[in-house]
Amino acid sequence: MSDDAAMAARRRDGSAIFALALAARIAIVAWAAGRFPPTADGTYYHRIAERIAAGLGYTWLWPDGVVTYAAHYPVGYPGAVGALYAVFGARPAVAMLLNAIVGALAALAVHRLAVRAAPRSRAIPALSGALVALHPGLVAYTPAVMTEGVTGSLVACAAWASARARERRPALAPFAVLGLLVGAATLVRPQALLLAPVFAGLALLGAPRGDGARLRGSLAAGAARRAAPVVVTVLAALLVCAPWTARNCARMNQCALVSVNGGWNLLIGADPASTGAWAPIQVPEACREVFDEAGKDACFGREARRYIAEHPGAWLGLVPRKLAATFDYCGAAGWYLHASNPAAFTEDDKVALGAVETVFERLVLLCALMWAARKPAPGALAAPHPDDRARGPSLAQRALVPARLALFALGVVAALHVHAWVGYLALLGLALLQGRALLRAPVLALSALAVLAATAATHAVFFGAGRYALVAFPLLSGLAALAAARQSPEQPRVGAPHPAGGAPSAPPLGRGSNDELL
Repeated sequence: MSDDAAMAARRRDGSAIFALALAARIAIVAWAAGRFPPTADGTYYHRIAERIAAGLGYTWLWPDGVVTYAAHYPVGYPGAVGALYAVFGARPAVAMLLNAIVGALAALAVHRLAVRAAPRSRAIPALSGALVALHPGLVAYTPAVMTEGVTGSLVACAAWASARARERRPALAPFAVLGLLVGAATLVRPQALLLAPVFAGLALLGAPRGDGARLRGSLAAGAARRAAPVVVTVLAALLVCAPWTARNCARMNQCALVSVNGGWNLLIGADPASTGAWAPIQVPEACREVFDEAGKDACFGREARRYIAEHPGAWLGLVPRKLAATFDYCGAAGWYLHASNPAAFTEDDKVALGAVETVFERLVLLCALMWAARKPAPGALAAPHPDDRARGPSLAQRALVPARLALFALGVVAALHVHAWVGYLALLGLALLQGRALLRAPVLALSALAVLAATAATHAVFFGAGRYALVAFPLLSGLAALAAARQSPEQPRVGAPHPAGGAPSAPPLGRGSNDELL
């Protein structure tokens, strides 16, 4: 097959994956629209969106008739839903359709990332995209007027933008696009901002051979070239949030990047009686007379930090519970549908959907562990020095083999057991054992690991819930498909300028030009 024909085939595959994902989600919306009203946090998102659509802004009407400015929940999702409500009417089906379209984009993004990760295969990218398109947890969560599925999709699209930025170095415009996408995700879920420098850094990895020699000639210039894309990405993300931050400074009596619930969440996660999941907040004595929304959140944050400083061991002892609450069992779709309408989605239905979803997610984890346990591709490793060949592998190198086997075995056992969170940490550990070779892994793999690590770290600090893991599932599903792919370091775009100003890179053998890749 010619390069042009192969490129056209991959484009058709991407369109088919998007259509499949959208059809699956539209079907679930058609079934759910008239049956499942917003519930849990979705009730608040829906009400805030209604008020935004009516021109009342992000305000809250209290039972006594008082209206106050609010910022407890991030504005991104209710703001987008409110804009659609203003046009199409304030019906939950409108929010569900938004979820369907954005969710389908995640499948397309993962497919395009997998095309770059497995450039010689059509099957691997198609499998990656299909796993996202038909993921039972993601598809069944589409009717939920909630943020996790949308955040996961925006993060997957940002990873796609990172891959495109990698191909187009040293141009800075793609990094600005990456920052805009991370900024949008931050307005939906503020901790996504952590991914701005990470995803920019991923785009700077995998430099063409010979780049190091040029950078050594001018260390300061090389550092500036490396820092500029990261700065552009972070600034673009912050610029997206800046208008809302300014609004909070003016209306909330306190500046906040996006929302004022960090103190609440930190205090919930510092409760010594915590199960690791959400629980009604125990209001400290010092905060009982604080009624301002931002002021109360700040007070909760101070009290939580004071407790953590005084009882660091007890707080750290809660981390396994929080990770277990996040990764052992998602079940978000079944939980939401059952809570919304128990008659239309019974307890038995919830258990059945949870079982299907758990089996799917554990298989994804097992495949991801297989990918991480494989020996790094030869091209990803530096050639050994002649003296090293004579001496043979060092003690540390020899120790890597049993360490890798032990982590893989631990991960497999955890994936087949109740405590899957141990398996996800084993996946991160296995990946780190690849050492410098990991830096030449494809963006799909690195972004999946970065989002998984960020999710684990965030909810180890605050508190966990199965729905929070949904943010990582699109990229993890794509990573799972790479277990069946030949390992090869991701190549820069053919014809792209050398980052140090040299000649364009040569095309990799057997691969068409990436100039037409989206």
